[in-house]
Amino acid sequence: MKKRILWFLLICISLLTACGSPAQSGGAPGELSDLPYTYPDGSIAPEDGESGYIPVNFTGQHGIWLPYMDFENYMYRKSEEEFRAAAKELLEEASENGVNTVYFHVHPNGDAYYDSEIFPRGVYYDGDYDPLAIMTEIAHSMGISLHAWINPLRLQTEEQMSRLEDNFVVKKWIDEGSPNVRLVDGRWYLNPAYDEVIDLVSETVGEILDKYQVDGIHIDDYFYPTQEADFDSEAFESSGESDLSAWRRNNVNRMVRAIYDTVKKHGGRLKFGISPQGNVDTDVNKLYADVKLWCREDGYADYIVPQIYYGFRNEVCPFESTLHRWEELCKDSDISLIIGLAGYKVGEKDKWAGESGENEWIEDPDVLKKQIELVEESSASGYAVYY
Repeated sequence: MKKRILWFLLICISLLTACGSPAQSGGAPGELSDLPYTYPDGSIAPEDGESGYIPVNFTGQHGIWLPYMDFENYMYRKSEEEFRAAAKELLEEASENGVNTVYFHVHPNGDAYYDSEIFPRGVYYDGDYDPLAIMTEIAHSMGISLHAWINPLRLQTEEQMSRLEDNFVVKKWIDEGSPNVRLVDGRWYLNPAYDEVIDLVSETVGEILDKYQVDGIHIDDYFYPTQEADFDSEAFESSGESDLSAWRRNNVNRMVRAIYDTVKKHGGRLKFGISPQGNVDTDVNKLYADVKLWCREDGYADYIVPQIYYGFRNEVCPFESTLHRWEELCKDSDISLIIGLAGYKVGEKDKWAGESGENEWIEDPDVLKKQIELVEESSASGYAVYY
């Protein structure tokens, strides 16, 4: 993990040197966003929670994702002092190289990397300290915005679930044979067709915002895990609807709207962001993520971070035309467009890019630099890098 972080930061240094100050569009990276949220009826959401904390957010995001897969290296079997030192080093180096926002993975698989009364601890969380509290404290001491990154529907594997205590609400549903939970390829997923599931997702977000002074909530591209009709056939048949795809998109929209509303009820300055796949058609038709709606209408997200993890020579979604498509989706809306970039592909073979693009990231060491230059010239409000 440290090697990957350092590689990303070296990329940042070279890019900042070559391109000048990052993100000229959408506000400078150090410019705070301080506009409270106005509900459709004209009322103003509370500017902060009961704690009086005012969230730190920026009009121009320069973000990085901190995924749970790396926790094995700097959280698992580490003391509080060791974790704190690693987190401080990571965030110090990120801040020095222009990063102002981090998406910290706190709820990846029906688990918690924080103090939760709803979910069991994540597999890499074995210490007697609170990772989210520590990461938030350190980030804020450096003026960095921290968004709690959750996966609302993805749960434990079948094997992992079998080892959990029976009082876990999701395991109770499984034991009862409830359609709220479905098994797909050895992993459990929540079914967003049901109100009980939407309520649990909202409760998850509410618990985090009640306990921690995070600056926002962030979700990624894990929505429906399958296109197979038997995933939710019972609910679909009882719905009276005839278009399965449209019905599923509506289910996801209900969930997204519930998250957004929960965030805004906790504070108008808190942000909710979504990071869908970069391929719009895949989002809409295979994952049932209605990104066109989310980019167009208020009430679903404050910012959207499409994962445009493609090179310029990608045969399906070449970077430049994909960027422009997302610009068009967000045109004339109040949704901030942040472009997700694939720092992890630098120097690597891109096996899904087609014959013309599979070696692009190896043959051209400046792909990421060129992409950031295009983002800076675009209508986007910043970028985030997955390393």
